[in-house]
Amino acid sequence: MFKSGVGFLALFGLGWWLLGSSAFDGLTRQVLVAGGCAVMVGLLLAARRFLPSSAGGPLPVGRRKRFNQINGVQWLLIIAIAVVCRHVGVPVLIPPLIAVVVGLHFLPLAAVFEQPRLRIPAALLTASGAAGMTVWLTNGPDETVRLVVGLASALSLWGMALWTVAGVASAAGQGAESEGPGSSNAWSARDDGGH
Repeated sequence: MFKSGVGFLALFGLGWWLLGSSAFDGLTRQVLVAGGCAVMVGLLLAARRFLPSSAGGPLPVGRRKRFNQINGVQWLLIIAIAVVCRHVGVPVLIPPLIAVVVGLHFLPLAAVFEQPRLRIPAALLTASGAAGMTVWLTNGPDETVRLVVGLASALSLWGMALWTVAGVASAAGQGAESEGPGSSNAWSARDDGGH
């Protein structure tokens, strides 16, 4: 499930969800946190159930190197954003700017994994970061910035995870139907779904 990217999408989605739910207090926040945890667990269980253990498989050396470079640059930018925003006294901009960086990192990953659909979370996360910055620029409260960025980013990542699992399950079902009963390779038409 982690080779296919679903595990990472589910876990990072929860992180964004927790950020967004931090805009609330009391029972509302507890319910949102519990709901987010349930979604993450559901996605992980669905991935375990529907994805073959080989989903995603090991990356060829060239792709692995490019993947590591992209992620390395992403993490360096995230650290730089956190340091600079804290230094200049605008920590509220950390989540929106990180959402933009994370969104943009999906663009080269779409090429690395030959998965054009990764452009969708790229656009959605970048838009959630831009929306958070817009809220801040219009003097919206910090809680609203976190809410907008966190929930939109979480839903984007979880949507991608669900799409991946559903695509594999659908391909497996179609493969089983076309190969007939007793087939030993129902996963031949699988969709790896990303990183």
